[in-house]
Amino acid sequence: MDVINHIEIGVTDVDAARRFYEAALAPLGLSLVISVDPAHTALGTARFGFGRDGYPSFWIHGETGASRSMHIAFTAETHDRVDAFHTAALTSGGRDNGPPGIRTRYHPRYYAAFVLDPDGNNLEAVCQSG
Repeated sequence: MDVINHIEIGVTDVDAARRFYEAALAPLGLSLVISVDPAHTALGTARFGFGRDGYPSFWIHGETGASRSMHIAFTAETHDRVDAFHTAALTSGGRDNGPPGIRTRYHPRYYAAFVLDPDGNNLEAVCQSG
């Protein structure tokens, strides 16, 4: 069983963030699963849920003044998917925060890449096998 059911973060421009995450998360097998109209949310802003197999486990919503940065690590099945995540994130508006490679400070098989999303959140794709 997964330890975390879902995560939700506030973003300053929810539509731009949706486009960024659609591109950046696609190499990891995550896609937009659900869109919630602002009229149906407590915050009055759109919410977008991304996930696998029809279940939204990563959510974003618009939030004025969102300024707290977060670190979120997404599991990648292969090194190639880590590489593809990094490339897709950079080409869709992300900023490099650590290119793909082994991070021996964690362990000898920890292959990861880091990018900052448009709001400065530190996103990681990590493969810990092979």
